[in-house]
Amino acid sequence: MITNSRVLYVLVCASGAAGEVGRLVALAQADGWTVQVVATPSALAFIDSDALAEQTGRPVRSHYRLPSEPRPPRPDAVILAPATYNTVNKFALGIADTYVLGLLAEAPGLGIPVVVLPYVNRALAARLPFRRSVGQLRAEGVTVLFGPGQWEPHDTADGAAALAAFPWSLALRALKGDE
Repeated sequence: MITNSRVLYVLVCASGAAGEVGRLVALAQADGWTVQVVATPSALAFIDSDALAEQTGRPVRSHYRLPSEPRPPRPDAVILAPATYNTVNKFALGIADTYVLGLLAEAPGLGIPVVVLPYVNRALAARLPFRRSVGQLRAEGVTVLFGPGQWEPHDTADGAAALAAFPWSLALRALKGDE
């Protein structure tokens, strides 16, 4: 079992980049974090839960625990990556209809740093609901890595190239204040 003192929750949404979240886990572990992966129910089809559990020493979570189950450790920080259009918008609105969104709903109010690294195409990123959500989250102190010099959306046809260039390390640098 990994015994680092800092706990990072990596929250994963269902997108093409989700299958590569092990890269973020490895970077975080190299930086001294104990990592807990939490996936939206839809993201489970995009990730290798067994490989991530082996990598972290913890099962991937996707649902609230039962009252009889032990409480997981409270996170010192949260990274939402890849963050989908749907999850970014629900997070900004305070909707908590999944375990991931429930964690996100509480984190800012508990003073837990949250970094959001979106993975949406240019068409979705251009929509007013998304841009408004990014602004709302930033107003609450959430770090949203979106825009020039951070993460920029891709064209729908360029998804494979965007996936290869997805800046996982940017989220960790943002936690350190190096964004």
